[in-house]
Amino acid sequence: RKGGPFVPVNCASIPDALVESELFGHEKGAFTGATARRIGRFEQADGGTVLLDEVGEMPASTQAKLLRVLQEREIQRVGGDRMIPVDVRIVAATNRDLAASVDAGEFRADLYYRIAGLRIPVPPLRERLQDLGPLAEHILGAHADALDRPPLRVSSDAMARLASHAWPGNIRELETALQLAAELAARDGEDIQARHLSSLPDAGGVDVPTDQALGAMVDAFRRQAIQ
Repeated sequence: RKGGPFVPVNCASIPDALVESELFGHEKGAFTGATARRIGRFEQADGGTVLLDEVGEMPASTQAKLLRVLQEREIQRVGGDRMIPVDVRIVAATNRDLAASVDAGEFRADLYYRIAGLRIPVPPLRERLQDLGPLAEHILGAHADALDRPPLRVSSDAMARLASHAWPGNIRELETALQLAAELAARDGEDIQARHLSSLPDAGGVDVPTDQALGAMVDAFRRQAIQ
C-alpha cells in the first residue's frame, strides 16, 4: 500500500455531528448545508491508508459505525442508499490508555481489539533523549522553511541543556522551546546557545515566562520576522 493514498484524520478536531460525514462522506441534501456530494476520507484512501489520529476521542456512535466498516469493508455515505466497497489499511494513534478507556466504558471493547493488532508504543521524550538531535534538526528545519531562511544549529551546550530537561510537555514543549530559541539566536546572529533556551526552567538564572507570556513572546518574534 505504500504507493496508495495516505489520508490522516484528526478525530479530536472534528465536531461530533460531522464525524460520520468526514469519514464516510454524504450525499447532496443529506442535511442542511449539504449542497453537493462529498467523498469521505475512507473513499479517498481506497487502496491506501487512513490514519485515525486521537482515535480515543471518537464519539461512541461513530465507533459502532467504524467497527461495521472494518468488518464489512464497505461504507455508506450519509443520506445514501447503497453500500460502497473500500479497501483501506487503518493506522490508529492516541495519547490515551485505550485499555483503561474500555474498562471505564468510554471506548468499545470490540473496536479496540479490532484496531489493536500491531501495537507500537511511543515512549515519552524523557525516555528517548537520544532522539533529541534528529528531532531538533527537523523542528528547526521546518521553522526555517516557514520563515524562508537557513536553519540554525544547536550548540553542544544547548544540546546538554535540552538533555537535562524532563520534558513534561513532550514534543510540543520541545517545539515551542526551539522555535523561541531560534528567534533569540537569530537576533544575536549565532547558532542556538544554552542561554537562548529561556523557556526552560533554571536556564542560567533567566526568568522563566508563564505560558501566556511565552506565547506572546513567540507571537511578537514571529510578527517581527514577517515584517
